[in-house]
Amino acid sequence: MANIVIIPARYGSTRLPGKPLLAATGKPLIQHVVEAVQGTPDIDRIVVATDDERILHAVEAFGGTAVMTSPNCPTGTDRLAQAAVALNLADDDVVINVQGDEPEMPARNIHKLLDVLQRCGSPMATLATPLPAEQADNPNKVKVALRANGLAMYFSRSRIPFDRDAAGNVNYLLHLGIYAYRVGFLKKFTSLPPTPAEEAEKLEQLRALESGYDIAVAVVDHSGAGIDTPEDYAAFVVRFNDKALTNNNNG
Repeated sequence: MANIVIIPARYGSTRLPGKPLLAATGKPLIQHVVEAVQGTPDIDRIVVATDDERILHAVEAFGGTAVMTSPNCPTGTDRLAQAAVALNLADDDVVINVQGDEPEMPARNIHKLLDVLQRCGSPMATLATPLPAEQADNPNKVKVALRANGLAMYFSRSRIPFDRDAAGNVNYLLHLGIYAYRVGFLKKFTSLPPTPAEEAEKLEQLRALESGYDIAVAVVDHSGAGIDTPEDYAAFVVRFNDKALTNNNNG
């Protein structure tokens, strides 16, 4: 059994076209993501799955590995499954899906995700982190509610659980868009038809829950942010430059 990180990276982002190739830091964004993953223990391979030769060439230029997938993949998970087939992965291999716009995902979090999948009986696992209550109404911040056993109960763009009495004692969890799957389930998952809640919320992980499959969730500390807009990227560049300056001063 092997553990493979596959990073879906498409060129045609609606809000930020060409996002993986943005290089205001001196490196393309996709390189930052690959380098963040490289510190994870027990990872056998890191592969970028892309639909664009410009991204393929950029990955190869910094010494990474990339595989081409169809530009018609409806979701990143479909791109992941295509890549798993192209790489001839076995059904008992584990694939970790790290989004191509998560350059600040700590290696320790990826390791924890891998650990929770290996310890649980669920076919897939993901991560969450505490979310301040004042951010819980933001539909771009996907929330997850958990069962007592740590399995996902529901994901939503709405505030869940809803604090009906305004007691102020609800602990909200932000879902982090990173997953681990056993390859056999990944293939099965992408063959399942879309489900009502998935289509309403535009959250494909709901397809697994609606189809009767468990999703294990590990709660971690995570202060990074995915990059969806030009403003997100500009903020990342500032954080990167500040960190580089601090490291240079300390060195």
